Amino acid sequence: MADAPVVAVRGEAYREVAPELARFTVTASARDRDRETTLTRLAERAAAVRVLLDGAGPAVERRETGQLRVWPETKRSGERVVAHHGSVTTTVTVADFTALGELMLRLADQEQVEVAGPWWSLRPDSPAYREARHAAIADALARAREYAEALGARVTGLLELADTGLAAAPPMLARAAGSGGMAGGAPPELELDPRPQPVQAAVEARFTISEPALG
Repeated sequence: MADAPVVAVRGEAYREVAPELARFTVTASARDRDRETTLTRLAERAAAVRVLLDGAGPAVERRETGQLRVWPETKRSGERVVAHHGSVTTTVTVADFTALGELMLRLADQEQVEVAGPWWSLRPDSPAYREARHAAIADALARAREYAEALGARVTGLLELADTGLAAAPPMLARAAGSGGMAGGAPPELELDPRPQPVQAAVEARFTISEPALG
């Protein structure tokens, strides 16, 4: 077996699959000369965001509070505080895309709230990754057989198989800033087109083949 001829090939696979998750961020902000007023407004706006997310029910799969910032604004000429700022950001994960557009617009309609996203993605354990790896292995075997047939031989065994990795597309971003006051309290309709997620897999393999017919 060790003396058998060897063919080394690279197998590749490329797929475009529908995303499984959408993530976006919601940032509530406040600013006032008085620090306590700033904190009170920030807490109220963050609470309003939570109420809307609670009302979304199972459409929201996960939410996480990220960065909370409170900082003073000072005059350039010294340390005298002229205003206080505050912001808190929540990352929201949604799997039900039918409710995504309306939810983002309702959040963006809140006073001093900024919405950014969505970022489309696959789950870490998505079957798409497994299918791409299987396809890459099948491609490597097909190439090895083609080379062997060109030499009048056949593939007889596998010596080595190495996974060179998976690749996915970078996220896309959109932003919406809210100032409050949609007419009648009802947001306009917003249709979002989920971005297909490219998944690419590659393997390197070495196969033994029978003696080539070179005569």
